[in-house]
Amino acid sequence: MGSQVNQLARCKYYDKDTHWQSVPNLQVTRTLNHNSMVTREVRCSGFMTSGEHDDRTGQNNRNRKGRNSNKGRGHDRFRRDRQRGGGGGGGGFGGPGLRSRFEDNDGDVAMNDGGQDGSNHSRFTPYGRQSRKDGRDRRQGKGGGGRGGGFRGDRGGGGRNRSNWYKVTIPHGKRYDKKWLLTALQNICSVGYTPVQYHVDGSRVHFYLDDSSAASALHKCSHKITDSDGYKVEVHVNPSNPPNFLLSDLKPEDIDHLKQCMSKRFDGSQLALDLNNIRTDPDLVSQNIEVILNRKTNMEAVIKIIEENIPELTSLNLSNNRIHKLDELGELFTKVPNLKSLNLSHNEIKLDRDLDKVKGLKLVELWLVRNPLCDTFKDQASYISAVRQRFPRLLKLDGNDLPPPIGFDVETPTTIPPCKGSYFGSDEIKSLILRFMQQFYSIYDSGNRQPLLDAYHDGASLSLTIPFCSQNPSRSSLGEYQKDNRNLKRIKDSTIRFRLLKHTRLNVVAFINELPKTQHDTSSFTIDVNTYTNTLLSFTVSGVFKEVAVNAKSRDSTMAFSRVFITVPAGNSGLSIVNDHLFIRVASTEEIRKAFVAPAPTPSSSPVPTLATPLQEMLTAFSQKSGMNLEWSQKCLQDNEWDFDKSAQIFTQLQTEGKIPDVAFIK
Repeated sequence: MGSQVNQLARCKYYDKDTHWQSVPNLQVTRTLNHNSMVTREVRCSGFMTSGEHDDRTGQNNRNRKGRNSNKGRGHDRFRRDRQRGGGGGGGGFGGPGLRSRFEDNDGDVAMNDGGQDGSNHSRFTPYGRQSRKDGRDRRQGKGGGGRGGGFRGDRGGGGRNRSNWYKVTIPHGKRYDKKWLLTALQNICSVGYTPVQYHVDGSRVHFYLDDSSAASALHKCSHKITDSDGYKVEVHVNPSNPPNFLLSDLKPEDIDHLKQCMSKRFDGSQLALDLNNIRTDPDLVSQNIEVILNRKTNMEAVIKIIEENIPELTSLNLSNNRIHKLDELGELFTKVPNLKSLNLSHNEIKLDRDLDKVKGLKLVELWLVRNPLCDTFKDQASYISAVRQRFPRLLKLDGNDLPPPIGFDVETPTTIPPCKGSYFGSDEIKSLILRFMQQFYSIYDSGNRQPLLDAYHDGASLSLTIPFCSQNPSRSSLGEYQKDNRNLKRIKDSTIRFRLLKHTRLNVVAFINELPKTQHDTSSFTIDVNTYTNTLLSFTVSGVFKEVAVNAKSRDSTMAFSRVFITVPAGNSGLSIVNDHLFIRVASTEEIRKAFVAPAPTPSSSPVPTLATPLQEMLTAFSQKSGMNLEWSQKCLQDNEWDFDKSAQIFTQLQTEGKIPDVAFIK
């Protein structure tokens, strides 16, 4: 079988505190087994060197002192560590001792096979060949197997008996679709299985198995599935107690006792139910009924009783119940619609985002004190803000009054008033702005926008904004404007913000010339004056326009816009733009439906062409009576075949309905 060579030597051992220490009378035993694998055991007067294993048993090894033992500080500390850690083998100091340095703390490696006499003197060889029995036990799920925290079978060698349940954990499993993950695992697993209680916990996914062979086979699937991002899917399998739902199901007779207990805790005058620390209720304890509300089935049973018997409940106390998740309480929103007060104090809720599960409740009073989440905020103000974000109607938190909420009650039925027309402030300003708009957009919609140089101040600036969108901008109909988009929610860099501003009138008009060709519907314009002084006039123009198709393959697209002009006086009663902010979005369906119903007249240097004398006289008379300029008066007469009475009737009707744009009255 082999040979042993004993020799005396003087060597050193390493201690992390005292570094290398000299040890006299060191006996070194070298054993050569039949596999030519060499293991070493170092013994020295009753204590071992760091990292070695003592197979000796019996009480005579405890505190054994040799004549040449080292009594220095390093030896004393090492001996205390040895006594504190305990010996290995089948007796000694009553603990795993230093052999635990070779063990997998999770029990992945069985340290002994257990002889008939309960002792085992075989030495653990981490790199030795696996015995046939050990391999067979691993295949049957009896021994630990694998590296990296994978499958752990039932522990041999005196380990306590465990149930035949196993918990499967998929780190980062939340990122995967449930159907895809289970199908992928089943396809490569050599043993069929049925996952029990599949659930997500943080970023991990868990489910249970009640078959050791399936658990062992599933463990071998770790790192054998590659997801769409190229990552290997880890699979961890560990022995487990049966899932909670198997331990916590309440029998029908238990439900009856729970109903009676809850009825005693219900205050009908206040419509309040007090379930504080219900697991210790004497009526339930006397019947050996355990109601733990952090168990899914227990909480569901309580909610069902409330729904069937007291749906009008307004106050519910769930304090001191070790609740750490609020998933089941989310159903209270529909089952107990009148709930106004909820007490969750003295529980184990860790994060404020857990409150999102119950934010549908219309609470005015909430208790959260003595939950871990209360310690995650830097101050009281941020705590109140985070809670009130979920419960905007809250008036009392942890027994403290809060200031009344500021906001709108969106559930109160309201009638949105119709959009009002333009606001100018005075007829003088109205005339000035309408004249300016007519000139500006007649040039803007023409083939040449260069004459707009006269409309801008030398130091003018312009910015373009489109709505913020998380989707791919190139797929949007606004993609043409994306490269110049200065939306501050999108652009964080101040340097880029400045660069996207168009400075000086030359750069402004050059930029405007690059924008798509347009046709604005002046009848859709709404103009609101924001500020008016002797030296400054600011107003907003809103309406719709369409991009004119440049070739047969392209098509017109209708857009909505809002444009803020800040102007200063220029010339004789003219305006000069110092700041132009253009906002463009996709027009709504209703805006598109109403747009360009009556095409705007084509701008021209000679707005009224030469007419025959009778028609010219009719046009002049109609313009005087209607108040419209000659261009719009002629359009009205032409649309009604130069029938004066019919035209007058249509004009009166459209004016009453407010469908005639202000630009029609500019003369």
